[in-house]
Amino acid sequence: MFYRDDRLALFIDGSNLYAAAKALGFDIDYKLLRAEFARRGKLVRAFYYTALLENDEYSPIRPLVDWLNYNGFTMRTKPAKEYTDSLGRRKVKGNMDVELCVDALELAGHIDHAVIFSGDGDFKPLVEALQRKGVRVSVCSTIRSQPPMISDDLRRQADNFIDLEDLKEVVGRPPREPRPEGAERRWPRESVPATEPAAPVAAEE
Repeated sequence: MFYRDDRLALFIDGSNLYAAAKALGFDIDYKLLRAEFARRGKLVRAFYYTALLENDEYSPIRPLVDWLNYNGFTMRTKPAKEYTDSLGRRKVKGNMDVELCVDALELAGHIDHAVIFSGDGDFKPLVEALQRKGVRVSVCSTIRSQPPMISDDLRRQADNFIDLEDLKEVVGRPPREPRPEGAERRWPRESVPATEPAAPVAAEE
């Protein structure tokens, strides 16, 4: 489904891809991910979407966002809303679906193939719209987790389904060890942050 002369764009739903990779037990190395798809076609844009806690003293996503911004990704962020659920757990709400759809439709006339990294069934109308404009659409998520991370409707609508587990050896690495309680947060200058933060701060629907 990939042709070397195709103009290709990636649309990465950060929190959704994080959840899929976590369910499969590995982290995404975004440097390797971008290189892999640049090899598959003429990569026009690689978009990454995530919500940020603007008022947080330290945002666990910020090192990843900063690294991606300097390494070939087009970042789309917006302030997230923090709340506490009925069990007293800290949650963050920050849906980026609209931003992803707008970017994909605006770019449709300049690409041949769109790869959407999300299993969210809400993207089915977007896939249909892109296909009507002559763009082939691949979706990347997984059916090998329990439960599967991709909507069946989205998978059926796409021209091509990429199971994230099939990319594990190419773009994955083992999850980082949890930071010891009270340890100072440090990111070496040359480190490549792997993925979104743990579940309490991941954006939710």
